[in-house]
Amino acid sequence: MRGSLAGVLVMVAALAVPVVAQAQAVDIAGEWGRRNHEDQPHRAPGADLGDYTGIPVNEAARLKAQSWDASVLSQPERQAQPHPAQYSMRGPGPNIRIEKVLDPYTSQLLALTVAGMFGRADRTIWMAGRPHPSEYAEHTWDGFSTGEWVEGKLKVTTSHLKQGVLQRNGVAASAYSTMTEYWVRHGNMLSIFTWVDDPVYLEEPMVRTSDFVWNPNQNVGAAVQFDTVDELGNRPLGWVPSWPMGTQHRAFAAMHKLPFEPTLGGKETLYPEYMEKLKKMPIEQPEPAAPAQTTAR
Repeated sequence: MRGSLAGVLVMVAALAVPVVAQAQAVDIAGEWGRRNHEDQPHRAPGADLGDYTGIPVNEAARLKAQSWDASVLSQPERQAQPHPAQYSMRGPGPNIRIEKVLDPYTSQLLALTVAGMFGRADRTIWMAGRPHPSEYAEHTWDGFSTGEWVEGKLKVTTSHLKQGVLQRNGVAASAYSTMTEYWVRHGNMLSIFTWVDDPVYLEEPMVRTSDFVWNPNQNVGAAVQFDTVDELGNRPLGWVPSWPMGTQHRAFAAMHKLPFEPTLGGKETLYPEYMEKLKKMPIEQPEPAAPAQTTAR
């Protein structure tokens, strides 16, 4: 009888303890300031036309990028277009604020919110085991993200992404892409490792890292409202700026005294063995200047 009573008491005590889906390994909440030193020219002014180096693009992505014209962003429907999640943590580099969403009764971590994205396509990372929705659910700029703690790192899996960009010179990411991230805190530094799979535009996963530093004096404020204006002048409604299919942007290679082929990207160009092939390629030469025109007298 005594043994049975002890067992009942143990069971009651166990039921009284709130169940936590997973223990939080490290606290990443707070204000984090961007660090743009990695690939700074790609992130602040933006990559040049024809610079697809370091990205395992396939032929479809290359064709799309070569026909892309930055003036397309002047269209009224695109002037207020946010950065997609495949790019938003990179971009010109957002300053971000991470906040915890806790269950008011159990203090279980339900989600992390990340504010400060360009266009305020702010992110929510669900932490309590919520499943991803059906493949037919809406795709959004921030996608649908779930997180779990793995050996002291926050692993974030994102699906349901809109078609967006991997780089702001026309390198596209399709709506079928998925993204895996590892958020790692080292003291006052936060590093985010990003892995994008895209069966439409990539020959193999694209990998990059981005860094932030803890900044308690920072304040990511309210979103800045977009104001769309007429930037296209007398262009007809629906006009889409673009380069003709098959255009080759060779100026980037010539400017940096590079062979043209590796500037087209692709998985082969990412590996050390490609260096030997690179040494045998001719350097791209700048186009000769057009002769000066004179007016007959």
